[in-house]
Amino acid sequence: MHEMSLAEGVLQVIEGSAKQNGFTRVKTVWLEIGRLSGAEAEAMRFCFDAVAQDTLLQGARLEIVETEGQGWCLSCSQTVAIQLRYDPCPLCGGYQVQPTGGLEMRVKELEVE
Repeated sequence: MHEMSLAEGVLQVIEGSAKQNGFTRVKTVWLEIGRLSGAEAEAMRFCFDAVAQDTLLQGARLEIVETEGQGWCLSCSQTVAIQLRYDPCPLCGGYQVQPTGGLEMRVKELEVE
């Protein structure tokens, strides 16, 4: 389950921000996960709770914001919505769609004390 290492990475990012900005407790984390990122939202919730134990994240609420997948179709030169990396273009049916959005996972916002 690679979500565990992703959750540990989120913890490291937030701990770094805590050192820079002087907060000691996180109440809410808004995590943006792209549909094409390969990270499962429910697995992230489980791993986040496990990683949060005995850290500044303990007891924090995790809000996941899912972003849609997007791609550039090389056949029809259009930006299109895609659900999976290898989906055909919904406009022309071609399979030459380069993913351009929904690939990311990032900490979007924090509520801290």
